[in-house]
Amino acid sequence: QVQLVESGGGLVQPGGSLRLSCATSGVIFSRYAMYWYRQAPGKQCEWVATITSGSNTGYSNSVRGRFTISSDNAKNTLYLQMNSLKPEDTAVYYCNTVIDRRDYWGQGTQVTVSS
Repeated sequence: QVQLVESGGGLVQPGGSLRLSCATSGVIFSRYAMYWYRQAPGKQCEWVATITSGSNTGYSNSVRGRFTISSDNAKNTLYLQMNSLKPEDTAVYYCNTVIDRRDYWGQGTQVTVSS
């Protein structure tokens, strides 16, 4: 059974950093890509970053150069290091994977960037 559990969100000042974690079970990172998405109040869900089964990474234009996606296969955990945070990064952040055409999502973790 696939389970994804995000953590690490919180309140941070502009310019600050946070590291989000997504603890997984039932996911083999070497076989499936993993994704981070976010949803701000009143906005559609937005793709943030991808790490492929071959550890290639990709980022949306809005976060490239500030965010870093990574994974630890031994810990079955996905990460999102977020630096130079801006108020517009405020959102609920979700990890996601697709296995056999089925979408799996965590419950999300709130990130609020405010002074």
